[in-house]
Amino acid sequence: MYSPALLEEHASLLTDVQYIAVSDHPIESTTHRIIYRPGIDTLKNENLESRAERLLGRIQELGSVGATAEAGVRRLALTSEDRDGRNRVVSWMKQSGLEVRIDQIGNIFGIRAGKSDLAPVMTGSHIDTVYNGGILDGNLGVLAGLEIVDVLNDFEVETNRPFVVAVFTNEEGARFQPDMMGSLVYAGGYDLDTALQATSSSGENLGEELKRIGYAGKMKCGAIIPCAFLELHIEQGPVLEAQGITVGAVESLQGISWTEVTITGQANHAGTTPMSMRKDAGACAGKLVAFVHQLAIDIGDPQVATVGVIELKPNIINVVPGSARITIDLRNPDNSILTDAENNLEIFLQELGEKHDVIIATTRLVRFDPVQFDDRLVALVEKNAERLGLSYRRMTSGAGHDAQMMSRICPSAMIFTPSINGISHNPAEATDDADLIAGANVLLQTVFDLLDDQPG
Repeated sequence: MYSPALLEEHASLLTDVQYIAVSDHPIESTTHRIIYRPGIDTLKNENLESRAERLLGRIQELGSVGATAEAGVRRLALTSEDRDGRNRVVSWMKQSGLEVRIDQIGNIFGIRAGKSDLAPVMTGSHIDTVYNGGILDGNLGVLAGLEIVDVLNDFEVETNRPFVVAVFTNEEGARFQPDMMGSLVYAGGYDLDTALQATSSSGENLGEELKRIGYAGKMKCGAIIPCAFLELHIEQGPVLEAQGITVGAVESLQGISWTEVTITGQANHAGTTPMSMRKDAGACAGKLVAFVHQLAIDIGDPQVATVGVIELKPNIINVVPGSARITIDLRNPDNSILTDAENNLEIFLQELGEKHDVIIATTRLVRFDPVQFDDRLVALVEKNAERLGLSYRRMTSGAGHDAQMMSRICPSAMIFTPSINGISHNPAEATDDADLIAGANVLLQTVFDLLDDQPG
C-alpha cells in the first residue's frame, strides 16, 4: 500500500488508478485502497528531483566517512575508512532489498531481481578515493544507482531484466596498482592472483587487507555479465562548465600510459664536486620533467603529459642526489600518437643516460588502449538528455574509469556532469546540485529503457 505522502508527491503519475472499495459502491465508500502497478513506460515521467533530498543526503553522508581536516575525503582502497564506507553502502543496499554479493577481488554487487533471468543492466562506480579527494568522484555513480533502485521500489515496479548496482575495488590506484583494478580483474584483463599479491608503498598485501576489512568474497570475478553497463560520473575537467552544457554523453576514453623511471647516479658533496664531474640524478630528473611537458606541447591537443611523482635520495640540501624516481603519465585518444609519444620518451631517456653518465631504468605501470563506447548506448543517453530538456554533447573522457574495463565484456557508456572550475581529486571538487540531479535523471531514464529491453 502507498503512503498518502508518496501519492501526493507523485500525483502527476497517477493517471491510471483503480479504486477498490470496501462497500459495493466505490464512490460512496469512505474507505478504499489504491492499487498501482506502473510499468517502465508509465515511469518515464518520473523525475529524480522529487527525491533529490535522498540522493544528495547520501552523498553527504558517505562523504563524511574518512573526512579530512581540509574538508576532503581520504578513503584509500581497503583501509579501515574504505571498510566503513563499504559497510555504509551495503547497509543501504540491504535496506533497499538488494541481494548483496561480493567477489574475490572485493567488488560489491547489489542485485534487484527481474521478471526474467535475462542478462541484467548494471550501473555503478567506486567509493575509494585519492589521499585528499572530494565527495563526488565515484560516489555519485554508486549512489545514483541506488536511487534508481529506490524509485523502482517506491512504485513497486517489476522490471523485465534484473538490475545491478556495482561498487568496484581500488579504482583510484592510490594505494595499490594498477588503478581500476577491481573492474579490470572482473573483466578478465588482469590476473586475480597477481592482483591479490599487490603490495602498497608501505608494505601491506592486498589480499590480506581484503580479509582484514571483511571483503574477501567468494563469488568468481566475472560471474555476472550484464547486457549493458552505464556509469554516471563527474567530468573531472573544465569542458562542460566552460561550454555551459549540463550532460556529457561520453563516446570514448583516451589511452593511458604510466611509466616509472629510476635514475641512478652518484651521491656526492654539493660543495666539493665540480659540475663537470657530477653524476647528478636530480639534474637529470629536472631535464626529464621539462622534456615531458614540452612533449605534450609539441604533439598538441588532446595530448597530455604529467610528472606526478619526483623522489630524490638522499634528499639532503648539501648532497648531490644519487638517485631519483619519477612517474610519467601520458594520455591520448589516438593510440598511434600515444605510441609515438612513448617512443619519443624512450629515445630521450637513452640519450639522457649517455650524456650524464647515469643508469636509467623504466617500469611500465599501466598501459590501456583508447576505448570506443557502444554507440547505441551513447545515442540513448543523448535521447534522454534531449527529452528531459537538458543541453548535452558527445565527448571523450580524459580520465580512466571502471566503464573502460567493463567495455571489454559488455556494451558500455558513461554520463558526465559538469565539474565546477574543472577541479577533481581535491577537496574543492564540486558540482551544482541541479547538475547532479540532472545527470542522475539521465541515468535513471536510460536504465529504464534498458531494463525493459528485449534480446534480439
